[in-house]
Amino acid sequence: MGDDGVLLETARLTVRRFTMDDVDRLVALDADPVVMRFLTNGVPTPAGTIRDEVLPRLLAQYDSHPGLGRWAVLDRLTGEFLGWLALDPSDDGGEGELGYRLRRAVWGHGLATEGARALVRHGFDTVGLRRVWAQTMAVNDRSRAVLARAGLRYVRTFHLTFDDPIPGTEHGEVEYELRREDWPGVRQEWDALRAR
Repeated sequence: MGDDGVLLETARLTVRRFTMDDVDRLVALDADPVVMRFLTNGVPTPAGTIRDEVLPRLLAQYDSHPGLGRWAVLDRLTGEFLGWLALDPSDDGGEGELGYRLRRAVWGHGLATEGARALVRHGFDTVGLRRVWAQTMAVNDRSRAVLARAGLRYVRTFHLTFDDPIPGTEHGEVEYELRREDWPGVRQEWDALRAR
């Protein structure tokens, strides 16, 4: 990672460390009820929670698990904040939970897939993870499609109990994963597509 905090770049994205200057960007992202639909049923994350809890936790993670964590995503050409991507570390740092949250205005352009693939590649080739995994609500078809395009495969559907369930909870959560032993085949497939 460079001194500028940039983890990686793709054709259209710059992925960099968060800083405390990103509070307002994260507050605005989480204020969109459509973005938060499958997470909080549209309820925004309070600014104080982002400033005092979320960002300090994310910043501390960079040092405890280098190369893993949650990263700000910017438009590579304009520098505009688009959202975030994550490879949140397991306790031992050997696994990464893939995640993403992008502004609604940039949905439908393949940016989540582009960023997720770059993080999966980074997780296996640079960090040396043994497994990348993710979970989402079973009814979240858009997120499930990104996970599949990022090389993860469906593992299971499971049901959790929530005090205040949101619509769709009754259909359960789904887990996807990509293991280190399966990564070379996925990487080869992606490289072949890029070569065309």
